[in-house]
Amino acid sequence: MSCNIVEAINVQVIGSGNNYVMIGHGLGTDQSIWQRILPFFNNGTTYRVILYDLACAGTVKQELFNFNKYASISGYADDVLDILFALGVHSCAFVGHSASVMTAILATIHLPDLFSKLILLGASPRLVNDVDYDGGVLEKAQVGRMFAAMEADYVAWVGCSAAVAVRRDLPEAVQEYRQTMLNTRLEIASYALRTFVKNYLRGLLCDVRVPCHIIQTARDSEVPLSAAGYLWRHLGGQTTFEILRTEGHLPHLTAPTLLGPAIQRALLR
Repeated sequence: MSCNIVEAINVQVIGSGNNYVMIGHGLGTDQSIWQRILPFFNNGTTYRVILYDLACAGTVKQELFNFNKYASISGYADDVLDILFALGVHSCAFVGHSASVMTAILATIHLPDLFSKLILLGASPRLVNDVDYDGGVLEKAQVGRMFAAMEADYVAWVGCSAAVAVRRDLPEAVQEYRQTMLNTRLEIASYALRTFVKNYLRGLLCDVRVPCHIIQTARDSEVPLSAAGYLWRHLGGQTTFEILRTEGHLPHLTAPTLLGPAIQRALLR
C-alpha cells in the first residue's frame, strides 16, 4: 500500500462538526454503500464523517494491494489507525459493517484511547462455525466448496451471493451490490475473503474496553443472530444490543430509514 494512506484508499472527510465518526464497509462493497446513511449525520453540522475504502475494494488501485500485509486482519486494522494518525484525529466513534467490525475491534485493542465507541453492524467474530460456536456464516465443510465455486465462475458466484445477502424483492439493490462485488478482481476478492475466513477474534473480545453497540437485522442470511449474541456476551466493555426490524445483510442499502436513526441513537447513548 502507498505510504500516502489518505490517497491510496480514498479517504474522505465530510461535515464540519466537532465529533468524528469513522465508517467502514464490508467485503464486496466500498464506501459508496453508506451514501443513504450520510444524511442522518445532522447534515454535517454535528459530525465529521471519515469514509474510506478497504484495501481490497474495487475502487482502490489494485496494483497497490499488498498480499503480505493483508494476509491477516491486522493489516486492515493498521490502515484504520494510520488514517486517524494522518488526519490528526485523537478520538472518534467507529461504525463498522461486517468485515470492518473485525478490523475495528483489533484497532481498538491496539489503541483504545483513539475510540470513544464502536457501533457494530452485521458482525461476527468468526465466520466459520466450530464445536462450541454457532455464530458463523459457514460450516467447516462448506469453506472449500465456496472457494471452488467462486474461482470456477466468479460472475455466477457473485450473482448468487448478492441475491442471498440482499432482500430478493429489491432487485435494484441486488444489482448495486452485485456491481460493487464485480468491481474487485477475483484474485483479490478471493484472497481477502480467505483472510477473514481463516482469522478470527473470539479470544480477543474480552480485551475490548470501549462502549459497544451491536445492531443486527432480524433475519440476516450472512450473519445469524447468534453471532450478535456472542459478541454481546463476550465483549469486554459496556455493550448494548439492538435488533433492527428488517432483513438482509446490508440494511444501509435496503433499509436506510431504519438504520440511520438506529446509528443516531447509538451515537447519543
